[in-house]
Amino acid sequence: MTDVSRVEIRITGFGGQGVVLSGHIIGRACAVHADKHATMIQSFGPEARGSACSTTVAVCDTEVLYPYIGRPDVFVVMSAEGYDKYRDELKDDGILIYEKDLVRPTIKEGQPSFGVASTRIAEALGRAIVQNIVMLGFFAAVTEIVSRDAMRDAVAKSVPDGTEELNLRAFDAGWDAFEKEYGQAATSKEEEAVLVPG
Repeated sequence: MTDVSRVEIRITGFGGQGVVLSGHIIGRACAVHADKHATMIQSFGPEARGSACSTTVAVCDTEVLYPYIGRPDVFVVMSAEGYDKYRDELKDDGILIYEKDLVRPTIKEGQPSFGVASTRIAEALGRAIVQNIVMLGFFAAVTEIVSRDAMRDAVAKSVPDGTEELNLRAFDAGWDAFEKEYGQAATSKEEEAVLVPG
């Protein structure tokens, strides 16, 4: 796709990590809370839970006429198996975001890449199951595809009743992890390649 307002995202991990929910939240944040358009497609291995699974999200300022992605602009990886399966699809200048305790990526020269210990952060919050929301907060801080508030609103509206506070803390922990690890220098560098014109 040549439309610069279109952003293609692939999220991968193993079944049970909340990959599909992560894609749903990104799509909701963009389409419901940020006045953009988004579509999502999900896929699972034959073993379902525990095997590699993936979801793709296409985000655009105008109507998404083709829901499938080609080579993603952003690749979010939560498992080594998912990385191995989809690693070659990422654009040469695409952004790689990965769980640094579980994935050992081969970083191409000049490729923007950001690692976060999302599982450890989630465990420190008392529930490892929210590691996908930690990753989502980190993703949101890296890409700034929508505002922080828009993504937080989407999280709060998408998680099970009664878990909103925990999930929002997980989201904030992921966002804060980016700011602590990469700081203003990384943010300034990424401003040269804004994902979605605002």
